[in-house]
Amino acid sequence: GFETQVVYEKKLEKDGKSRFDFEREQLYNDILKFTLDNSTNIKSQIRTIGASCDWSREKFTLDKDIIDIVYKTFKKLSDDGLLYRGKRIISWCPKHQTSFADIEIKDEEKVEPFYYLKYGPFTIATSRPETKFGDKYVVMHPDDKRYADYKHGQKIDLEWINGPITATIIKDEAIDMEFGTGVMTITPWHDVTDFEIANRHNLDKEQIIDEKGKLLPIAGEFAGIHINKARPMIIEKLRSKGLVEKVDENYKHIVHTCYKCGTTIEPQIQNQWFVKTRTLADRALASIRSDVKYYPEHFKKITEHWLENIIDWNISRQIVWGIPIPAKICDACEEGYVDLDNKITKCKKCGGDVRQDKDTFDTWFSSSQWPFATLAYPDGNDFRNFYPTQVMETAGDIFHWVARMIMLGLYVTGKLPFDTVYMHGMVLDAKGQKMSKSKGNVINPLDLTEKYGTDAFRIGMVVGNTPGTSLALSDDKVSAYKKFANKIWNVTRFVLSTAEGL
Repeated sequence: GFETQVVYEKKLEKDGKSRFDFEREQLYNDILKFTLDNSTNIKSQIRTIGASCDWSREKFTLDKDIIDIVYKTFKKLSDDGLLYRGKRIISWCPKHQTSFADIEIKDEEKVEPFYYLKYGPFTIATSRPETKFGDKYVVMHPDDKRYADYKHGQKIDLEWINGPITATIIKDEAIDMEFGTGVMTITPWHDVTDFEIANRHNLDKEQIIDEKGKLLPIAGEFAGIHINKARPMIIEKLRSKGLVEKVDENYKHIVHTCYKCGTTIEPQIQNQWFVKTRTLADRALASIRSDVKYYPEHFKKITEHWLENIIDWNISRQIVWGIPIPAKICDACEEGYVDLDNKITKCKKCGGDVRQDKDTFDTWFSSSQWPFATLAYPDGNDFRNFYPTQVMETAGDIFHWVARMIMLGLYVTGKLPFDTVYMHGMVLDAKGQKMSKSKGNVINPLDLTEKYGTDAFRIGMVVGNTPGTSLALSDDKVSAYKKFANKIWNVTRFVLSTAEGL
């Protein structure tokens, strides 16, 4: 999915190219070749470090039988009323030009200027003045006594970035009276909280920033300028109008970023496919609490908290690499239809022409079906013999995947996919830092096996590696276990030689 496409895009960037330079089919085939070539290398490495796998049962996400099972789950969700396509606010990466699920967003603490701006008789505070061009609603808590004289729905005229506007007073309990001045304007198209407020009060939603992070014509003289460049220019214009009250230069806050490139996530309203998760999550929660053991145990609490606060799952991705979504989209009204058999030719709602959905599934959607999809559900011998399994072992930072597997495993098969979850940490460098090519601290396991032997490497990976805790790996550690392995080997030879004839 996205992970693989990003790696390939980095390869293209080194050649001065972009994925947008290629037709979809050519790009797909190029990534397929790239994936299969790397798959051969990875499997060779896994064999070299002594992994004991049944290679006759190897599965690939794009195998036809896997795709068929994923499609059937998609259709079942639709038939059961747990799938919908609708205009909702989604997390959008302007660089990679795709939406993300909540588990693919990285929260980063940043220090940025915080601007206090005069908005008619009010003072509003924001770190993002570039989103304020369409702000025509000013929101306050209905119990805030400071603003008791203002009535819900009241109109006020004021001077704003590009001239006079008429704003509407909105009273809503979502406002934190203790934050800032207790008053805020909302940007429903580009903020999740603002979107929800707008929905509650049936307010207009207007797009300010395009999918590449540039301002749209509503921004007037700033149209076409990237938001990062436009921000200081906008503040300068507000200053010239006397609308900047003060600036806090050291505002520390959490910013949502793309977990692969670090670009700030720009929420957008788009028509995409969503899974209703509440029913699935509640069933998973009940089973986790009564029937699933976690090692270490604190990951169970983390998983429960995530499931308790889960939001509907956006499973549409605007990339070419992955399982295509089997659906048709109406060009006229944007209605979507699940179409596994490719038989729908007209929109059932308005009669308009339909086209094939160009999006692919979120890779976690297919991965969440892995425990039963790999076993030829529902009629395969492997499914009958090996489902459910016992232990799921994976990295602690993708505990969401475990929860998704439990959700869809219960939903599709009626049974938990496993009853024990073992979460491991990361393998770090000798100084306890995360490995990265940019830091130059990547440890190649094949170098260590060649230098010290596979046994020494494997012992070095296991000894002292407690559940959920990251492991610092160094040459010295593996070297020490080469000596240990050598002693075991010599002891074994001695025992075997002296035991001959007994």
